[in-house]
Amino acid sequence: MCGIIGYVGNRKTTDVLLNGLYALEYRGYDSAGVAISNGKVEKIIKSVGRVNELEKKVDKDNLSDSIFGIAHTRWATNGEANINNAHPHKVGKVTLVHNGIIENADLLKEQLIKDGYKFTSDTDSEVAAALLDQALQTTDVLESIERVTEKLKGSYAFGIMIEGDNNLYALRKDSPLLIGIGDNENFLASDITAIIKYTNKYILLDVKDIAVLNKNSVVIYHDGKEIQKPVQLSDSKGVDNTKNGYAHHMLKEIMEEPIVLSRLIEKYANAEDLAKLDLHDYEELDIVACGSAMYAGLVGQNLFEEYANIKVNVYPASEYRYKKKIYNQKSLVILISQSGETADTIAAMREAHELGIETLGIVNNPDSTIARECDRKILTNAGVEIAVATTKAYILQVCVLSLMTYITAKNKKLLSDNQDYSCFEKLPALLKEVLDHEEEYESIAEKLYKKESCFYIGRGIDYALCMEGSLKLKEVSYLHSEAYQAGELKHGTISLIEEDMPVLCIISDKNLKDKSISNLKETEARGARGIIITTKDLDDFEGYDKIIVPTTSMFTQSMLIVPALQLLSYYVALKRGCDIDKPRNLAKSVTVE
Repeated sequence: MCGIIGYVGNRKTTDVLLNGLYALEYRGYDSAGVAISNGKVEKIIKSVGRVNELEKKVDKDNLSDSIFGIAHTRWATNGEANINNAHPHKVGKVTLVHNGIIENADLLKEQLIKDGYKFTSDTDSEVAAALLDQALQTTDVLESIERVTEKLKGSYAFGIMIEGDNNLYALRKDSPLLIGIGDNENFLASDITAIIKYTNKYILLDVKDIAVLNKNSVVIYHDGKEIQKPVQLSDSKGVDNTKNGYAHHMLKEIMEEPIVLSRLIEKYANAEDLAKLDLHDYEELDIVACGSAMYAGLVGQNLFEEYANIKVNVYPASEYRYKKKIYNQKSLVILISQSGETADTIAAMREAHELGIETLGIVNNPDSTIARECDRKILTNAGVEIAVATTKAYILQVCVLSLMTYITAKNKKLLSDNQDYSCFEKLPALLKEVLDHEEEYESIAEKLYKKESCFYIGRGIDYALCMEGSLKLKEVSYLHSEAYQAGELKHGTISLIEEDMPVLCIISDKNLKDKSISNLKETEARGARGIIITTKDLDDFEGYDKIIVPTTSMFTQSMLIVPALQLLSYYVALKRGCDIDKPRNLAKSVTVE
């Protein structure tokens, strides 16, 4: 969600900025723009759509003499996606790019209009630019920035250029921003992936830090005083934009799942590392996350309660931070986030800290806010996902939760002798078997893609899988889909069943098999078309379209079903002609509330 990059140095500025924007594409956006300067003349170029459209405009201009600049990819919040609302925004002497939301922008805008300012966009970002320009009329840049931050409510990360000043300025509150350190060049970015091609050295900005960059130096101020901050090293490999022969990044990333799972499972085959996942000292877990990460948490809830006898609550982060918390001394808050920068999840983590509750983060990005601030962290190491809809990162989150359940249950002596780590070691090969039947998913997709609506139904852990399967279908194919507890469908919602409507029923638990198939038949009696996703040992269903996956331990069974649902969603989206890797309206990293 929104990306920032800034550069000052001897390279061709537009090359650095555009490369950075391409690296940030995976976050999701709907417009892009650059502002560059040669020290005398500033040029702003903006475009709606993809970065390659912006690049076409940039290439038409002779901008080779530029020495510094800022650039942005925007995911629309305040104001629709159009040229006027695209960043950068220029008001008077101030040009800026902004991530976040200024909550009191309308109130500030009213006063600025009274003071003579005119606005050309619907954004809160332009209001911040005007406010800074107004402050510059009576004081210097640093004090002006401090005055502005005192007036702004909300979250922000700013990259700023001032007319007649050859420095770049950067500051943040809640939204992430870092400074990249190079040789005779320096960078600012919302994500290390934007600059890792040029440097792996960076400084993290804290709230109220103001950074002043030129090619020879980076100076950071806090409360008006110069401060020293440590330079850190990132081990990020950056963004791999290659598709390795696959038609889409989503398909490539699904096919990488056996590899990334194998890497994670091998790591925790070491008893010392596996012991770090043990949670037997806790009596209650709150799992807090958003989107697919929350649905991974629902899988974890079923596993922990069933096998480790630990009470688990799962909450969407956007709701959790506003609810009354009732903790005991043996509570743990688990935060799941691929990016580690999910705004609502970060807020929940910080609130838990304020209340003295221990936190554990399951994240993919080691340089992220959650990875830095949580009490304990577990890295999934999925690598960067280019496709906006998560696949391999989700399955690794589920795997971590499953491993945590396994070692916790083992240490509590709740497992039988035949339940050992081998079920995890066998998983990559079994998953490869699931992925090798693409023609089956394509065949069922053929029967779905012309529909306008469908249901996923299941019970217990299967309902948790339904939630993710339904979300994936909605995300990439735009086909309306609802996940429902199989036994609840008849309590009102079954009224939506129409002739030939697909109802996909997941059945992986033999104890719930008969109940689930009975619920599916209830929908068929009203004209629905049943499709079953099940395991080899449970498959005795005649006359149905089916997806059959290998049977394994319940610790690992869900990780064979979900990839099948991912591939089904992919092929439905492919047949519907959708932009699979960059679905409309979606962002990879949701850094605003």
